[in-house]
Amino acid sequence: MPNSPGFRSIGHWINGQIFDPASSRRQLVWNPATGAPQANVLLASEHDVDDAVAAAAKAFPAWRATPLSKRAESMFRLRELIDKNRHHIASILTSEHGKTLADAGGEVARGLENIEFACGAPQLLKGGYTEQASTGVDVHQIRQPLGVVVGITPFNFPTMVPMWMFANALACGNTFVLKPSERDPSVSLLLAELIQQAGFPDGVFNVVQGDKVAVDRLLNHPDVKAISFVGSTPVARSIYETATRNGKRVQALGGAKNHMVVLPDADIDMAADAAISAAYGSAGERCMAISVVVAVGDAAEPLMTAIRARIPNIKIGPGDAVGSEMGPLITREHRDRVAAYLDTAKQEGADVVVDGREDAAYLKEGFFLGCSLIDGVRPGMRCFDDEIFGPVLGVARVNSYDEALKLINDNPYGNGTAIFTRDGGVARQFQFDVQVGMVGINVPIPVPVAYYSFGGWKASLFGDLHMYGPEGIQFYTRSKLVTSRWPDPSTSRVDLGFPEVR
Repeated sequence: MPNSPGFRSIGHWINGQIFDPASSRRQLVWNPATGAPQANVLLASEHDVDDAVAAAAKAFPAWRATPLSKRAESMFRLRELIDKNRHHIASILTSEHGKTLADAGGEVARGLENIEFACGAPQLLKGGYTEQASTGVDVHQIRQPLGVVVGITPFNFPTMVPMWMFANALACGNTFVLKPSERDPSVSLLLAELIQQAGFPDGVFNVVQGDKVAVDRLLNHPDVKAISFVGSTPVARSIYETATRNGKRVQALGGAKNHMVVLPDADIDMAADAAISAAYGSAGERCMAISVVVAVGDAAEPLMTAIRARIPNIKIGPGDAVGSEMGPLITREHRDRVAAYLDTAKQEGADVVVDGREDAAYLKEGFFLGCSLIDGVRPGMRCFDDEIFGPVLGVARVNSYDEALKLINDNPYGNGTAIFTRDGGVARQFQFDVQVGMVGINVPIPVPVAYYSFGGWKASLFGDLHMYGPEGIQFYTRSKLVTSRWPDPSTSRVDLGFPEVR
């Protein structure tokens, strides 16, 4: 990839300091709002990855032995530092990802929830104790950290998703290696600096920038005990299969195709506002974005009219511009790939009601695409089947609740879904019937708060445990059971039988 010496260099963070080997391959980091390159990110070699893992492994024994109260103190300090720097973090996100400052600020806020949850480590890591499980025998359970754990994170949430992972991992006593997206890597180094300022020892948190070379080495490294990943389904499946084959614990969140059911009794204006917000927020680059509205019966026409009427009012522009509601996509290649779905939708028989390429924003410098709306989408069309990951909303028309439910349950993904209705009985039946991990009732983006856990079903999750929250604590620890007896030595005898409760 190009190496432009005039640009700043984004390096690794290993053992408490920035590491910038001159021999590294480099890749350009772009400003999505202008289409201009702004930095070079280093791409780690296998040797660089080994250095980061070695630093984490060396730091692990002392960090594991650090009292829970001390770990919690460090986490509280980190929470205050991130909160103090939230506007600076948001500005970095906007410059490299393209999302609006308001959206970036929301990302930081949701990430902070996970730091706050991890501040409760002493409570979260309490074990259990049973006295007199048998005569003179007590049993207790403890949870212990795994060792060196790894987070591989996507471009769309370069602050929040790492916090999903490292907050619980560090609170539980593990050490951490982060491999962020090479498309917007700068915030990872700021997080590393804040973690250091909060009092975490050097080597406890490390960052390796990179591409497939770094990922492959992390998946195969013998000292890595667990991998957390968020990305597309094909990559999630590959990471899960490779890492588990190498004996590692894995949680790999894959892709999504989220549907929003709108019943005839729903408040149409409320549903239209929700569809617009959930489809076009962050230019559709969210794994929880609503990409298909399933309009049931008589809801279809008024809903289409309401959605279409709102699209021209959305202000598209650079994320740091006053009044911008939707920014650009992450790269020119991704923008063009998303736009291509509008052509295939027409070819497959759908009606492109609003073509985002006709928006003035599409002609600007940068990687902009206007909001697009496609009517008449159905299974078998690429615009229905694929996770587009851009500002393209499809509308599927069905005649009944049962048809809507079947459409969702037949989909290979099971990340998020929503239903809009005034009927509590139908809503309750939907949450019972639908085969999806996260369900919203009159809520279009049902991302769980930090004291629950995030994750889908089917091809949206590979692994047994969801991310962050209580299941995150489970993922980053392993249970140990201790059975103890302190008998009078005079009662000791040989007994070759199977142990029984006496």
